[in-house]
Amino acid sequence: MKKVLVINGPNLNLLGQREKEIYGKETLEDIAIKMNTEAIKLNIDLSFIQTNHEGEIIDKIHESKGKIDIIIINPGAYTHYSIAIRDAIKAVEIPAIEIHLSNIHAREEFRSKSVIAPVCVGQISGLGSTGYMLALKAAACL
Repeated sequence: MKKVLVINGPNLNLLGQREKEIYGKETLEDIAIKMNTEAIKLNIDLSFIQTNHEGEIIDKIHESKGKIDIIIINPGAYTHYSIAIRDAIKAVEIPAIEIHLSNIHAREEFRSKSVIAPVCVGQISGLGSTGYMLALKAAACL
């Protein structure tokens, strides 16, 4: 059974409450429930976390080495400047998929650059919560 860790970064705990026109009406809990249901069908052991703290994200990535097969990460705003998260993903040598609810390439200029993407096997952006489901299906094939 493949082990997949989903990491959600800052402010994602406010999904369904903040900027619904950008991030949608679903809560992070709604997304986790849908992913868990799909993970069962795909024979995936799924762990799902959210934190607003960069160091906690890095710790989870480090703890994954030798225990997790795939990381799915929505780094939130850390996408654009966290070299530390980027380096952690690269260091553990676990395939990672970067996801974003909104299309980061169609928003403010500062959001269009991801420092995380170069160390990931792929990026899904702009498809709302469907992106999480697509990342899970991709993880099943990796």
